[in-house]
Amino acid sequence: MRRLSTLAVTCLFLAIPFFTHAMPVQAADDSAPLPFTAGTAKAVITPDEPLTLVMGGKPSGKDHDIYARVLVLNDGRQRLVIVTYDLNCLDVATPILRKRCRDELGIDAAHLILLATHNHAAPIQIVPENFEYGRTLADKIYGLIETAIAGEQGPAQVSVGSGPGHFVQSVGHAPTDYEIQLLKVTVDDKPVALLFNHPTHPLQSSQTRIDVGHPGYAVDDVEQAFPGALAMYADACGGNQFPDRGVIMFGTKEQVRALGGELAAAVLKIARGKMRDVTGKIQAKLEVISLPLADPIPLDEARKLAEGVPMNIGYVPYPHPDRGTNWIRALMKHYDENIPFPKRTTDRVCTDDAFLVREYETPRDFPCKYEEVIVARIGPMAFVAMQGEVCAPIGMRIKDQLRRVGLPMMVFAYMGEHNLYIPTRELVRLDAYQAKVIRTQYASPVGWAPEVEDEMVRGVLKLVRSMFEDVPATKTLGLDEMR
Repeated sequence: MRRLSTLAVTCLFLAIPFFTHAMPVQAADDSAPLPFTAGTAKAVITPDEPLTLVMGGKPSGKDHDIYARVLVLNDGRQRLVIVTYDLNCLDVATPILRKRCRDELGIDAAHLILLATHNHAAPIQIVPENFEYGRTLADKIYGLIETAIAGEQGPAQVSVGSGPGHFVQSVGHAPTDYEIQLLKVTVDDKPVALLFNHPTHPLQSSQTRIDVGHPGYAVDDVEQAFPGALAMYADACGGNQFPDRGVIMFGTKEQVRALGGELAAAVLKIARGKMRDVTGKIQAKLEVISLPLADPIPLDEARKLAEGVPMNIGYVPYPHPDRGTNWIRALMKHYDENIPFPKRTTDRVCTDDAFLVREYETPRDFPCKYEEVIVARIGPMAFVAMQGEVCAPIGMRIKDQLRRVGLPMMVFAYMGEHNLYIPTRELVRLDAYQAKVIRTQYASPVGWAPEVEDEMVRGVLKLVRSMFEDVPATKTLGLDEMR
């Protein structure tokens, strides 16, 4: 078993099918005051052995350790566990953690929010040789959750705020989302945790050295500004957004550190300004929004596409050079064996090595189906966490609707297991990279239907509305999105 270096201590209101895990909203009793508490923990998760990184190679060195961080909020009856990690995605560890937290701690999957920084300078969990690292991560993070629970203190106050971070840019003919959101937890007016987001890919300085990208350096600066507090970063809906410097998402070490400093400065300005108190009872719900897929390309086109493609090698995992043609083999297999093509994302499950298949060889308590969304409620606040690389216009539409009805919020993406892009209508029209990934990286024989953006937005808003039935303004939430 691989060992880790350690440093113990801190998501069509009328027509969208939903599939819900057996986990009803856990409502808190309003009959008594809420003894709100909070606990934190973090640890280094840098592997001791050289494992395949996100960009496909082995590490040549290390510029910064990578971390997992945990924040536990407890309203006296319910706990909400928020975990961040300096990884591209959690993958293998996700179902393990959900099962252990449910079985051993009584915390269901809706109350366990797993969020990635989307760091590209760390091991990638979809490589079979890295699966053991993923299992070890699950043990490590579970231990951190226990540590955070044991260290809960209070009474704690939770507040939220936001501000601009004008150092990102968008692709895909889309407007740019500049918003930074911050959740601050204090005990005796002293910050104990600061969780912030920004909708962008991280800026990285190397494809071969372990590092944290510019968000990790921002975390360092925030912790330095608030000694003893745990700073946490997780990505928002940045699937089509990138830093405003470097080439796509790579720059010099100096650019990475400077951008981290700019992000930290923006976060500190929010933290030291007026924020809204949202301390209150905790509720959460997890649902799977079934998203629409396109029809398959015609057989004659499929045959032409298959010319020169190795057809007898099955699905090959990352970083195999033929991984990008897995979908063509899947396409021809469906035609040759008369297998029904998937029409919605819930027609398939995703394997540990990121293949969309009809069923697992061994059933799982928590199958990976798209598109998982968690909506947690903290007092008057909506905490939205969506699976995968959700593109910025989707997040912006959701946030605009929540603002219209007056809900304080935080909106995240890159939640849980696997980073399938959730593209916009325009990206699907362009057949841009973000639209192609479902085929080229996830072996789907079909691509996205153009309606994916609208159905994603409506599905999330429907879930939010179900969590705020006592707020009259939310009864119309998203109705103007129906068209």
